[in-house]
Amino acid sequence: MLRSWLIRRPRRPPTTAWSSGWHRWGTNEGLAAARARGRVGGRPTVVNEQLLRAARDMLPNPDDNIETIAKLLGVSVGTLYNHVPDLRELSVPRIPVQLDRGAG
Repeated sequence: MLRSWLIRRPRRPPTTAWSSGWHRWGTNEGLAAARARGRVGGRPTVVNEQLLRAARDMLPNPDDNIETIAKLLGVSVGTLYNHVPDLRELSVPRIPVQLDRGAG
């Protein structure tokens, strides 16, 4: 026996274009007021100029790859890619051993 009350989803209250616009307006007003008071919000960044300088200094070293640099600095690889826009150009290209042996 199938019980229909187990299958039904809870209903959401109906929203109209007017009410959703009103909520959006109130949210934007509150964010603007917070910005005017100097409150920006969001998660604080862990990256500072000293950390960026250290990452850029380590990149030309062929012994260090991006993963080890990120681990040494205590940040993720994605954080390095986000904050160092020229990261791919600064890293030294590495030829895999298999390709290097096959060329000769």
